[in-house]
Amino acid sequence: MTMTSINRRLTGVAAVTLAGALALAACGSSGGSSGGSGGKGDAGTITFLPKNLGNPYFDASDAGGKKAVGELGGTYSEVGPDTAGPDAQVSFINTAAQQGVKALVISADDPKAPCDALQQARSAGTKIVTFDSDTDASCRDLFVNQASAAGIAKSEVDLLAKQIGDSGEVAILSAAANATNQNTWIDLMKKDLAASHPNIKLVDVVYGNDDDQTSFDKTAALLSDHPNLKGIISPTTVGIAAAARYLDTSSYKGKVALTGLGTPSQMRKYVEDGTVTSFALWNPNDLGYLAAYAADALVKGTITGKQGDTFTAGTLGKHTVGANGEVLLGDPFVFDKTNVAQFNF
Repeated sequence: MTMTSINRRLTGVAAVTLAGALALAACGSSGGSSGGSGGKGDAGTITFLPKNLGNPYFDASDAGGKKAVGELGGTYSEVGPDTAGPDAQVSFINTAAQQGVKALVISADDPKAPCDALQQARSAGTKIVTFDSDTDASCRDLFVNQASAAGIAKSEVDLLAKQIGDSGEVAILSAAANATNQNTWIDLMKKDLAASHPNIKLVDVVYGNDDDQTSFDKTAALLSDHPNLKGIISPTTVGIAAAARYLDTSSYKGKVALTGLGTPSQMRKYVEDGTVTSFALWNPNDLGYLAAYAADALVKGTITGKQGDTFTAGTLGKHTVGANGEVLLGDPFVFDKTNVAQFNF
């Protein structure tokens, strides 16, 4: 992806900055906020259910959803648990269904745990769109994927391999042990390492549960347990920021490479001071924005979720439903010293 193309994709959506998104967290675990009215017909209530509230990544993605729902003339709501967990989202799904929301947009903490509740919600007429982290395909109508799983895994492995000379011990700092997207990426990373990087040895996978302090402590433990560690991949925005914060003031700064998935606003300091060379992500605002438009298309019957369905997602243009009900946002984008200051999410 070129800088020109990503700038074009960010137009209009990236204006919803992370600072504005953080205000959404004040809604609390059972609160919500209303989107504005537009001239495109009533989209009804579209509720976003992230893995947990107060997570900057989901604050940003849900802000994109709020912007889209406002453009569509619907009512936006955000609910969710304060702490991620396999069953933490179930009560919120049940409440949304009881309230008769038109669509529920969820980043699943677990591929199976919310399925019974999601199926009941679908039976009650609620359209289910997963984004960022999928459930079993039978539990939802669409999955809005930030990028292909293989593309994400390869980009992270390639970034780290380049930084450590394609040789040495590495570890992975993940989010929750049950997170669908994390586990898919990790499995693909393992395969890529075995097939294309025989001199890199994966010595550990640990879980910070998308909690800043836990991820910080896990980073410290990794470095203590593996004195020859040359690099860490953290495919979670909370994890990579916590790991960078630890490395930044430690004797490992400049000696142990760190890459993964992070937001420019979180990682800018660490890139500029040399703690981190490069990392990757997509625009989480765009992801939430696309998910809201996909949900609206399902509610209005423009699409049913079958392969080949097409819909227009506002400033992001036309998108097509692929196999297994998946809609793809695009390729991951690499941030480094040359460009990280240009982005504000």
